[in-house]
Amino acid sequence: MPLHFCHPSAPHKGLHLPEWFVSDLMLERALDAVVRRVKKLDRDHDIPYLAGYSVDGAIIYIDRHMPKTFRHKGRNIETDRFLILHEEVEKTMIDRLNLHYLHAHQIATRAEQAAVRACGISWRAYDDFMQAHVKHSGDERLTKVPGDLDSKPYRDEHDTELPERMARAIERGHCPSTHHPAKLHGAIRSKVAHIKAARETPKPVTLPKRKADKR
Repeated sequence: MPLHFCHPSAPHKGLHLPEWFVSDLMLERALDAVVRRVKKLDRDHDIPYLAGYSVDGAIIYIDRHMPKTFRHKGRNIETDRFLILHEEVEKTMIDRLNLHYLHAHQIATRAEQAAVRACGISWRAYDDFMQAHVKHSGDERLTKVPGDLDSKPYRDEHDTELPERMARAIERGHCPSTHHPAKLHGAIRSKVAHIKAARETPKPVTLPKRKADKR
């Protein structure tokens, strides 16, 4: 938590508010609590859409070329904490509540947006900065994708480009020590085949039922 913005540990004495009260200060503390619980932050890889997470959720990935700060109204804003919040919320929603990625992403984005605004930062300025550094799945700059990057977000969007890059990364020897290269490579290739098959299979057309005539 940036020390120049609010006190990191002092109680709410003098604020005349209960501890559970919804406030920018409490949201700042909640954000700090989430960041402290991250097991590992990796900034050594190329990550589509700026950030992601490992399959087991133990690692939060942020793209290696993503700047750690941006300038806003005379302040240097640390951005990793907001990306971490987004990825942690999204991953939890998917794994614990079995939400579809697109639904989890919406909730995570709202949490990220609230945290950004609680720190006195314009969401538009923050989002513009983020969008300027996004690498899309087909980007030629994606040359070092981690083999254990959770591909569910890309599968849910029927995106095969990223899994293909992950498979090639494993073929070049870039595989986490905690995973068996052949098994991981086989699982990725199998998933790519599944996505392509689902994409090529035409969906059945369901005709609307005719309403019964009221006599």
